[in-house]
Amino acid sequence: MNRIAFILTLAAAPFVASAAMASPSCGNQPQSSWKSLAEIEAKATEMGYKVREIDIEDGCYEIYAIDKDGKRVEAYLNPVTAEVVEAKIDD
Repeated sequence: MNRIAFILTLAAAPFVASAAMASPSCGNQPQSSWKSLAEIEAKATEMGYKVREIDIEDGCYEIYAIDKDGKRVEAYLNPVTAEVVEAKIDD
């Protein structure tokens, strides 16, 4: 039985890894309903970020910023609600 569990674990590993590396999901709203770049920058500034760059990535606004502690942040924001979907902080 342990051998079967081991084989199933090995078979599932690539799927788990690819799910962990998947891009954040911001939905499928039409761009006409998105907030403007200025609104996204204002929201990020309100959250304490110094925005350096804003891109669009997989239906999300992707911001590159510096947080209040001086650390670099890459955050994905929902384009309609401006809510943070995912954030990565460099140490």
